[in-house]
Amino acid sequence: MTQIRKIYPKIDPYSLRLRLTVGVAVVSTLGLANLAFWTGWKIQQLLINNHKENIEIIAQRLPRDVQIYSEMMPSATALQKSIDNLTETNTFLWVKNTDNQILAKSNNWNQLPNATTTELMSLGEMTLKPRIDKVGERYFVLCGGAVPVKGKILGKLFVVQDVTREQKMFLVMVQSLSIGSVITIVVMSVAIAIYIKRSLQPLMQLSQMTSVISLADLGQAKLYLDKAPSEVKELAQTFNMMLARLSQSWEQERQFVSNVSHELRTPLTIVHGYLQSVLRRQTNLTDMQQEALETAASEAERTIRLLQDLLDLARADSGYLQFCLEECLLNDLIIEVAGMAEKYSDRQIIIENNINPITVKADYNRLKQVLLNLIDNAVKYSEPNTPITLKLEQQEQGAIIQVSDQGYGIPLQQQSRIFERFYRADEARTSSIGGSGLGLSIVKTLVESMEGSVTVRSRLHEGSTFTITLPKH
Repeated sequence: MTQIRKIYPKIDPYSLRLRLTVGVAVVSTLGLANLAFWTGWKIQQLLINNHKENIEIIAQRLPRDVQIYSEMMPSATALQKSIDNLTETNTFLWVKNTDNQILAKSNNWNQLPNATTTELMSLGEMTLKPRIDKVGERYFVLCGGAVPVKGKILGKLFVVQDVTREQKMFLVMVQSLSIGSVITIVVMSVAIAIYIKRSLQPLMQLSQMTSVISLADLGQAKLYLDKAPSEVKELAQTFNMMLARLSQSWEQERQFVSNVSHELRTPLTIVHGYLQSVLRRQTNLTDMQQEALETAASEAERTIRLLQDLLDLARADSGYLQFCLEECLLNDLIIEVAGMAEKYSDRQIIIENNINPITVKADYNRLKQVLLNLIDNAVKYSEPNTPITLKLEQQEQGAIIQVSDQGYGIPLQQQSRIFERFYRADEARTSSIGGSGLGLSIVKTLVESMEGSVTVRSRLHEGSTFTITLPKH
């Protein structure tokens, strides 16, 4: 059974959206936690602390009342009368002597279960400061002290007040407050994340707009966001000014290359012509002079080709490179290119040609230039005794032309850059065999201008295959 795996978006820990969301959520959580703590404290003040104050007053007043009543009646009677006077609803008092025997107690113990009464009566000590304690299933505020009479300690006083209803109410309110705080934090975090995502949407739009700007539309590209914050609009204006400066700089550079290429090609062509003329009349030349002139002629010819390539690239960038698109029979083109290549390279060219005629709409001469450049590249980067293969076939997407060699190959990490201008995969080898690094850039420019594409597949020490795809028309 095929398992369907869900693809979840990867969370970027360094993203501005995540940092803002976490930061605001943490601040909100701290604020709500402080508010919940303060609210719980206030609820406790309202529900519990009044009872603490009440029994503390009783614990302080009873010894004074006993002192007063003991002047008029026996100590035991004075003690019981004082307890009866201070007994309130849900408030329970009793006094124990030093032998832990009960001397007197309030008369309302029937309000409590027997088990609770027994547990309370068994308490041996009581704190001077009121505190809440759970006895059985009920909650009590407990407080105590000593009962002096006529300079002697009559016994230990125990005062408790039943606050079960208030304590349970307090616990329920704290629990509800905690649950409400957690739900509020979750809801706020989700709302904050959505709000921040929408707030950062203009920046994402700006990023998407800048990512599609190419060199061709650099001069016409304008970034504008209608409903964006002022800061983002200012950023878009800054981008626009930067694009304008880049466009101006690129145009100046392109114009410079075009002018230099055009101005230098003519005098170099004249120089090359004179060198060839002198070499044809070499009867009066020594061997050293002839070798020097041949070297100069060769370098002049190479420089002229370089300038022509630069001029073609400059015209292509400006949109002035002319193409004569017409129906071309690729079978004949492959045979013609193979014949020309065998003459100047002394290399065997193997043709793998489809019997059926294959036609595309392209510029015949430009396509011939592309194939000759690829064959020249294959010759430079392969051993002299290895053949070059030209393969032509028809596929669904169009016509496929492949130029393959059995040469040194191209490292995988460099294959994505070999079509860049002046890029050389192996500087040491390139310097020994010549080349300007513009050949493959010219190939890519010409093929894409004819609405085609060119790719490379290569393995080290096994050779390279350049594939040209020309679409159907």
